[in-house]
Amino acid sequence: MSRSVESDPRLSAPVLAAYSYCETVTGQQARNFAYGIRLLPTPKRRAMSALYALSRRVDDIGDGDLAPDVKADRLDDTRALLARIREGAVGEDDTDPVAVALAHAAAHFPIPMSGLDELIDGVLMDVRGQTYETWEDLKVYCRCVAGAIGRLSLGVFGTERGAPHAERAPEYADTLGLALQLTNILRDVREDAGDGRTYLPAEDLAKFGCSAGFTGSEPPAGSDFAGLVHFEVRRARALFDEGYRLLPMLDRRSGACVAAMAGIYRRLLDRIEREPEAVLRGRVSLPGREKAYVAVRGLSGLDTRHVSRQHLGRRA
Repeated sequence: MSRSVESDPRLSAPVLAAYSYCETVTGQQARNFAYGIRLLPTPKRRAMSALYALSRRVDDIGDGDLAPDVKADRLDDTRALLARIREGAVGEDDTDPVAVALAHAAAHFPIPMSGLDELIDGVLMDVRGQTYETWEDLKVYCRCVAGAIGRLSLGVFGTERGAPHAERAPEYADTLGLALQLTNILRDVREDAGDGRTYLPAEDLAKFGCSAGFTGSEPPAGSDFAGLVHFEVRRARALFDEGYRLLPMLDRRSGACVAAMAGIYRRLLDRIEREPEAVLRGRVSLPGREKAYVAVRGLSGLDTRHVSRQHLGRRA
C-alpha cells in the first residue's frame, strides 16, 4: 500500500508548487466545490484540488470556442496524459503542474483514475452535440461527467473502517454525483440553450409542452414549465436521498466536505423549486454567507447524524 501523504508532509518544492497551482485554480474557479474541500485536512484538500484542476481543464476544452475536431484532439491529448500518469511516466520535473500534482495524488491515494477517462467520454458527448431521449439515456452522460467525479473523490476520502455496507460507497458517491448534475442542468437550462445544448430528456420536455426549448426569458407558449421543473426536482431529491447514505461511511471531515457541497446544491434546488421561471432569467445562485453556513453545518455533523437516524429508523 502506498504511504499516505499525511505521514510524509515534507513534499518536494516542485510538488508543493504544483499543488499550490491547483489550489489557486480551485479557489478562483470552483463556485461551490471550494466551500467543501476547505474542510478537508491538507493532504486530501491538495489531492481534491488536483482532481478539480484536471476536471476543469477537460470542461474548459468542451465549453470553449474551438472547432469540434480540435476539441476532440485536445481531449485525446488529455487522455494520453492520464495514461502517462497511470504508467508513472510523469515526474516532478514535468512542466505541467496539474500533471505533477495529480500524479503525486494518484500515487498516495487509491484514486480510480479511469473516472477521468469517463469524464472525457462525457465531454465528448457535448462536443458531438448529443441529446437524450429518456432519463436512462441522460443518466449515462451524468454518470460520466458527475458520477465519475463522485467515485474519484471517494478514492481521496476513503471510508471508515468497519462502516456498515461500505462496499456500496462507490454506488452512493455515483448517485450523489447524478443529483448534483441534474441540479446543474436545471440551473443552467437557459445558458445551455444559448449554447445550443439540451440536456433534459426529450420525453420529459414533450410531456410538459416544452419541446420548443428555452431560448428566451419566458417558458414556451402553452407549456407547463413549472410542472417540468417540479418533476425534475423530485427526481433530483430522490437521488440526493439515496446518495446521502454515503455520509455515515466517511470520516468526520470528509463527510463534512461532501455534506457542504451537496448541501449547497440542495439549497439551489429549493430555490429553483420555489421559483421555476427564475432559471430562464439568469443563473440561480446562493450568497456566500449562505454557502458558508452550509459548510459550517456540514462540519458540525448534523447532516451525517440525520442520515444515520433515518437509516436506523428504517431498520427498526
